[in-house]
Amino acid sequence: MSTASTRVPQQERSRATRARLLEATVDCLVEYGWSGTTTTVVAARAGVSRGAQLHHYPTRAALVTAAVAHLADRRAAELRTEAEALPAGPQRLDRVVDLLGVAFTGPLFVAALELWVAARTDAELRRALVPLEARVGREMHRLTVALLGVDERRPGVREAVQATLDLLRGLGVANLLNDDSARRTALLHTWKRQLAALLTPDAGPPERATPGPERDRQ
Repeated sequence: MSTASTRVPQQERSRATRARLLEATVDCLVEYGWSGTTTTVVAARAGVSRGAQLHHYPTRAALVTAAVAHLADRRAAELRTEAEALPAGPQRLDRVVDLLGVAFTGPLFVAALELWVAARTDAELRRALVPLEARVGREMHRLTVALLGVDERRPGVREAVQATLDLLRGLGVANLLNDDSARRTALLHTWKRQLAALLTPDAGPPERATPGPERDRQ
């Protein structure tokens, strides 16, 4: 058997091993948190030997940041695919915000949040995580601009897009400890109207929402 013919199966096995490790890492971060996501636990969950795990990802920081990057790329691809079915016209903005909201409530967000908190006191993890978060943040911003079909050269558009992502991130954190769906729905309903006004050329000021019981408690 030639060297070329044996290399391809080896490369495929390596890709499959890395994929199992990355999926297992995200699962462990969601289920056990940062403290419980050891390389030994991840290797066992992935069905991979400890030696193979160390070969591909020699440190825990390398493993977990690679896992989050892998899931972020996959989720971005899924969002683009889902967006192909979105309607045109006024309803599109509402649906885009709803799609993005899922990204801040799913496994990727939970896993990333575990790393953000851990990185505050773990210098090695912070060094690995900061550039990754910067890249993911830029890509999420660009994706949101593309999905909304807006022009960032217009004054205020970039800030409105980033405010949307920041709002969704904050609501995602609030949703971790209890079911905040009612408040979340009310806030997003109000923000969607304001966002539509901010993103529409030559639009007047956003319609002022009528205070309700939920707003009165803020």
